[in-house]
Amino acid sequence: MIGVHDFCGHYDWTFEYLRRLGGEELVARYWREAIGFDSQRHALQLFLAKGIEGMAEYWGHTLTLEEAGYRLSRNQDVFRLDMHACPSKGYLIEHGLEAYPDYCTHCIGWIGPVAEQAGFQVDHEHNHCGQCWWELHRNAGEEARRDVREQAGADNVEHHPRWPMGTHHRFRNGKPES
Repeated sequence: MIGVHDFCGHYDWTFEYLRRLGGEELVARYWREAIGFDSQRHALQLFLAKGIEGMAEYWGHTLTLEEAGYRLSRNQDVFRLDMHACPSKGYLIEHGLEAYPDYCTHCIGWIGPVAEQAGFQVDHEHNHCGQCWWELHRNAGEEARRDVREQAGADNVEHHPRWPMGTHHRFRNGKPES
């Protein structure tokens, strides 16, 4: 069995293999079906059963195991994750691995459909430098969303000096923003 960090290189290679085999649609299908609704089906069950508290339970456990640098913030309407040091992308950067050119998008590729099925919208941005933020909500207003950003305070990744670096991709309601 390979460790969680070694798994990241295999994951990266798998995404590129699928892209070459069947294009971006096959990669997106893999993220949605094999990751989102198969290997991470327990996440959907938690989101359905416990909503925002289920999200805190899922990511609190998972990101602690992965030794991520992160901050979770939430109120009754919005769950926010600020990722300062993604262990997965960090491993790839540290080891000079980049088989698939948009590795970071795999998270929205599986989390987006799972959150949507649980009745949540997802807003997300990543910079391909191991940093991202997520907001999951059910039609929350700007005030509720601002509240979780303020809760994060200095841990809001958008305030980090490295945040402007890299190539940013932003998603609104789980879809790429132009």
